[in-house]
This record gives sequence, C-alpha cells and structure tokens, in this order.
Amino acid sequence: MTLYAPFYYTGFACTADKCRHSCCIGWEIDIDKDTLQFYKTIDGSLGERLKNNIAETNEISHFILREDERCPFLNENGLCDIISQLGEGALCQICDDHPRFRNFYSDRIEIGVGMCCEAAAQLILSQTEKFRLVCLENDGDEYLYPEEEEFLAVREHMLEILTDRALPLENRIQNLLDFCEISLPQKTIQEWADFYLSLERLDNEWTVILHQLKNTDVTQLSVPETEKTSNAFEQLLCYFIYRHLTDSLDDNSLWQRVAFSVHSYCIIRSLCAVHYSKNGSLSVEDIAGFARLYSSEIEYSEDNMEKLLNVMSQQ
Repeated sequence: MTLYAPFYYTGFACTADKCRHSCCIGWEIDIDKDTLQFYKTIDGSLGERLKNNIAETNEISHFILREDERCPFLNENGLCDIISQLGEGALCQICDDHPRFRNFYSDRIEIGVGMCCEAAAQLILSQTEKFRLVCLENDGDEYLYPEEEEFLAVREHMLEILTDRALPLENRIQNLLDFCEISLPQKTIQEWADFYLSLERLDNEWTVILHQLKNTDVTQLSVPETEKTSNAFEQLLCYFIYRHLTDSLDDNSLWQRVAFSVHSYCIIRSLCAVHYSKNGSLSVEDIAGFARLYSSEIEYSEDNMEKLLNVMSQQ
C-alpha cells in the first residue's frame, strides 16, 4: 500500500483558537462507535458532560450542539475541552481527521486537506510551486487495476495542462476542456446565482454574496493578474481536479467532474471579481476566503454536489 499527498500536505496545522471559522461551530459532529464507548468510561465532571451532551442513536451518535450551534466542548477561548483534559488521542474520528479527505484505490491511498478549513485554503492557495504529489508511505510494490492506472495517467496529463505556465491560465483551461472534449453548461452568471440560491445553504454570508453576484454584471469585471493571484487560481483548479476526479472510477462521471472543477473555479473567480470591483484590491487571503465558503457550502453537502454534477451532465 502506498500513501500519496500534495507536496504541501505536511505543512497543514490547525490554528485552533485563532481560527475565524471554527469547524466546531455549525456542523453536526458524528461520533464513531469506538470513541463513543471510550467516552462512556470517562469519570468525573467531564464524563458527566459527555453523557449529557451526546445524542445516541442506533446508527451514528453525535454531539448535541448548543443553541448558538457551538460544540458543547468548544470553550469560550476557542479550544476543545476534550483535548485539554484527555489529549488529542481522545477525539472522535471525524474531529481527528477534519479537514482531511482520502481517495482510495486498490493498493493506493491519496490524502489531502479540504478548503472548507481556512488554514487549509490559505496553505493551498499560497503555494508557488507547481502542483505535484509526494509519496508519504510505501510498503512495497504498488499494484493497481488497469483502469486505475489509466485514470491516474489521464489525471496527471490534466494537471500538466493546468500547470503549463508558459500559457495564460484561461488558455490552459480551454486546453483542458478541449482535451476532455467537453464544454461548460451555457448559463449566465445570474442563472448560476439563482441555481446556487436554490441549493441547501448553511451560512448567511453565502446567501449575501450570491445575491451580490446575481445583481452584478461580471462580464465587465476582472481580477488583478498578479503572480500571486495567478498561482492561487492555478492551485485552486488543481485542488478540485485532485480531490474530485477519483470518484469517477466508481460512478463513471469523469467528464462531469472535470466540468464541475472548472465551473467551481469560474464561480469563485467571479466572486473575486465582484470583491475587487467593490474594494479595489484582491489578496490571496480574499481568494482563500471565497474558496473556503464555496467548499463548505458545496463540497461538504452530498445533495449539493449531486445536483451540480447532474447539471454538468446536461451539456
């Protein structure tokens, strides 16, 4: 078994109490069965709090969020009381993993960090090196099915297209679409804004910026073409390609997922253009902020992802 990750993966670290958009707020936090049994062994005041703040079900149990949607163990200093008293090893699996994701093959695992986390988004989009994978673990010869080898070769070629810095990014994107022999659905930005407004939404900030997008003629707007912003948008595209294409081995949706990746970049770039027109500046931190919001609203909702992929198949 081999384990691969983007070259920046080992640079990720949770910012804990310094995080402005804590993953311990607004998300239902499931508890795996092994951790649940461990929590039942905890005595004292923490054990009593665990008992009173977990909703047990026949399937997946979860923490009972407070009225302000904070995890009951996220203290007022922005730190986790479970970690403070029991150590990081006492976290349930989802808390320990987040924001990591994994792609599975027959004899290979790929890992990465999701952009719903502001620290991950900032890490990814601030990279200046071209996207590449590094091997973190190798227990021997890697065996892959022929269709997996073919997929990895195709994906590698897509990433080579997107990282060909001899060409402007928009040319690279068109070359990618031409290579895949696909095009994006023909919708105006106003129609896309309406579509996103029809989806499940969690954060009111997302609703606000979608209305801004709907009421703005982005065809007249642009973003500053600096080295930093160009690198950030390139990394954004590579992130979507790396994260989402592997599932096509199971559902035969490769071209829809490529279209989704490019479309997601286009939406985030449009949001950045609106921001630039209003504020006169656009930083990597700004781009990361929009990417984080998009990721948390879309990538982490199975229903929203399914609806977007369905639209991508209706070209």
